[in-house]
Amino acid sequence: MLQIRREVTLSPGPIIVRGNMSGRNRKKKKFADYVLSWEPGVPIAVVEAKDNNHTVSHGMQQALGYAGILQVPSAFSSNGDAFASHNKVPANGDDIETEFSLETFPIPNELWTRYKTFHGIKEDEVKLIVQPNHIDSSGKEPRYYQLDAINRTIEAVARGQNRILLVMATGTGKTYTIFHIIWRLWKARVVKRVLFLVDRNILVDQTITNDFKPFGSVMTKVKNRTIDPAYEIHLGLYQAITGPFEEDKIFKNVSPDFFDLIVIDECHRGSAADDASWREILDYFNSAIKIGMTATPKETKYVSNINYFGEPVYTYSLKQGIEDGFLAPYKVIRIDIDKDLYGWTPPAGMKDDLGQEIEERAYNQADMDRLLVLNQRTKLVARRVMKLLNATDPFAKTIIFCEDIDHAERMRVAIVNAAGKLAIDNPRYVVRITGDSVEGKAELDNFIYPESKFPVIATTSELLSTGVDAKTCKLIVLDKTIKSMTTFKQIIGRGTRIAEEFNKYFFTIMDFKKATELFRDPDFDGEPVVIYEPDEDDDPVPPDPEDPEEEDGEVEEEEETGRKKVYVSGVPARIVSERIEYIGPYGTLITESYKDFTRKQVHSEFASLDEFLKSWNAAGKKQIIIDLLEEHGIVLENLAEEIGKEYGDFDLICHIAFDQPALTRKERAMNVIKRNYFTKYGEKIREVLTAILDQYADKGISSIENTKVLKLRPFSDIGTPKEIINNVFGGKANYEKAIQELEQELFNQERTA
Repeated sequence: MLQIRREVTLSPGPIIVRGNMSGRNRKKKKFADYVLSWEPGVPIAVVEAKDNNHTVSHGMQQALGYAGILQVPSAFSSNGDAFASHNKVPANGDDIETEFSLETFPIPNELWTRYKTFHGIKEDEVKLIVQPNHIDSSGKEPRYYQLDAINRTIEAVARGQNRILLVMATGTGKTYTIFHIIWRLWKARVVKRVLFLVDRNILVDQTITNDFKPFGSVMTKVKNRTIDPAYEIHLGLYQAITGPFEEDKIFKNVSPDFFDLIVIDECHRGSAADDASWREILDYFNSAIKIGMTATPKETKYVSNINYFGEPVYTYSLKQGIEDGFLAPYKVIRIDIDKDLYGWTPPAGMKDDLGQEIEERAYNQADMDRLLVLNQRTKLVARRVMKLLNATDPFAKTIIFCEDIDHAERMRVAIVNAAGKLAIDNPRYVVRITGDSVEGKAELDNFIYPESKFPVIATTSELLSTGVDAKTCKLIVLDKTIKSMTTFKQIIGRGTRIAEEFNKYFFTIMDFKKATELFRDPDFDGEPVVIYEPDEDDDPVPPDPEDPEEEDGEVEEEEETGRKKVYVSGVPARIVSERIEYIGPYGTLITESYKDFTRKQVHSEFASLDEFLKSWNAAGKKQIIIDLLEEHGIVLENLAEEIGKEYGDFDLICHIAFDQPALTRKERAMNVIKRNYFTKYGEKIREVLTAILDQYADKGISSIENTKVLKLRPFSDIGTPKEIINNVFGGKANYEKAIQELEQELFNQERTA
C-alpha cells in the first residue's frame, strides 16, 4: 500500500527556558508538507511545497533537512509549476539535482529502488523490511527518530547482523521503540522466542503493563527461577536467571537455541565487560540475535559496548532530543561553597566529633562527604535546596545525589530540618532511597508515579541514577563527585522527560560539586567511539575505577573508600558564588536572562522600533503579533512575571526590546480618557467603549479583541452581543472599526502623555 501523508509534524520545536519561565520555539518546528511512504512506517521521499511566487527549488534546503532526519534519499521541492529533485543515489552520469515538469514526477517503484539502494537492501530482505508496525487503537505511532531506529534495526537483522546497538537518550522511548522492533520480527516469524533483560524489577512490571501490553497472553515475567516454554515473550531480571553459583544459572535449563532474540536494556552496565554475568547469558545463547539499548554506551579503556555489539545502527542524542523539543531542556545553578573552593586545613590538635585528633592535612572538594564530613556544609546545601523549592514549587519532585549511603541519610535529616513545617505536616516529604533501605525502596513507586504527591524529595547515591522513569522530576541536585561521563549522562537523564499534563517542561540542575563541567566535554553528546581495544593476551576485565558498579541490580551504592570518615560539626560553611546558566542554541551552556533572550528574539523578527510599530498598528488583531512572538519561544505572560503584571503586551515588548519607557495598562487607558477621544461618539457607543477600555486596563489586549467580552457585565446590562454590535454600532464592520481606532489611540506612541 502506497501512502502520501500531508502536513506531517516531525518535531514540535524546542522549549526555551529563562528564569523560571519556559516557552516553545515553534519557529524551529519541523513540519514536512508531504511524506511519501512505500508502506506505513517506511518513508521513502519528502516533498516541500511553495506557491508560484517562489522559484521551483526554493524549498529544497528545507526538504533536504527533512530527508536527512527521515533518512530517505529523495527530496523534492515544488512551486506548483514544476518539481526540483535531489537524488542521493544518482545513476552513473546523472545529476544529483534536476528540474522537471509536474507530469514527469518519478513513479513509486523508482523511488523505492532509490531507497533500497540508499540503505543497501537486497530483494530477499524486502519482505521483513516492509513488515508493518503494530497499529495502536489510540492512534499513537512512533516519532520520526523512533521510526528511524526501528527501520535501521530491522534492516540490520534482514542483512544477517546478529549483534545490534541502539543509542537513544533517556526519555526518548527506548522501550516503546524496542517493542515495535520485537513486534515486527515476531510477526514476521523471524524470531519466535524473545528474552528481554533488565536490571530492575520495576522496569519489568512497567514494560509488561505499558509498552509491551499488546503481546498479551504470549508474554510472561520470569519468576520463581523458571523459564516457562509455554510463553514466547519473556521479560526478566538478569539476576533472576543467573548468579554466582551453577545452580543459579537457570538459563541453562533450556537449550542454547531456545531464544531467537535477546534484548538487553541499559546495556552500558554489565554486558559491556567480558567477564560480566550478562555476557555469560549472551554467550550461552550464541545463535540468538542480540540487541543492546543504552543512552550512554560505555567506552573506557577497560570495557566497550561497541566492541561487543558493533557500531550503533542508530543514535539519537540528548542534544538532538532537546533541539527537536521531545526532551526537556535544563538550566544549571552552579554553587561554590568556601570550604570546597578554597579547601580546609584543621588547626593543629583539632579533634573531631568523637574526640579523635584530626589529621593535619588540606581537605578539598573531592574529600567532602567522602573523607571529611562538615555538618554545617550539609545543612547549608539543604537550606539552599529548600530556598529554591520554596521560591518555585515546594512540591516539585527532587532527587539529591550524594556521595554514599551515609551522606544520603545525613542529607535526608538536613532536608527535614530545613523544610520545617512541610516535613512536620508530611512525614513522607523527604525519603532516603538507597540500596540498603527497605523502607526507602518501598517508596520508589510512589516517588516516580506522577499522580502521587509524596515523597517529594529523594536522597540517594546510585539507586536512582539509571533506569528509573521519574518523568515529573523537576530538580536534580548534585552533591556528588562525578568523573564518569556514563554516570553523568544517566543522572541527567532523570530529568529529561517532558510531562505537559503536570506542567513539567524543563528541569533544573543544582550543582555543588562542579559536576556540570562535564557539559563542556566535547564528547558529552558526540558519537560514541571505541576506546577499549582487546588483545588476545588480555587479562579478565578489571572494574572501571572511574565508574564503579555492583552487579546486583538493586544495591548499587559505591564501595567505601576504605578510610574512616572524619565528622566535624563546628566548622562553618558559606556560599561564595552562584551563577545560572541555560542550554544554548548549540547545546552549550550560556548565561542569559529571559529579558536578554526576548530582546534577541524580537529583534530577529523586527529590526527596529519603527518596524515593530508598523506591524503592530497594521495588525487587524494584536493577537497575531503575540502569536508570532510565541513561535520564537516568547511567552509574554512569563515576561510579565519578571517585569510586572500591570504592564500590557505592547509595553513589555517596547520596553524590553527597544528600551522605551513602559506605561501600565491603566496609565494607557487613562491617557485615552484624558484626550477626550470618546466625544466624537454618541452616548451609547461611549458607554461601550469606556467599558472596553476598562477591560483592557484590567486584563489586557486579548480580552477586548474577542466579541465574547460583550457577554460580560457591564455589557450584558446594555444588551446581548448581537444587539450591541447591530443596534449600538450599526453592524460588525462599524464595531470592528471602532475597536481598531481605540487600539490606535491606546498605542499611539507620539501622543503618549
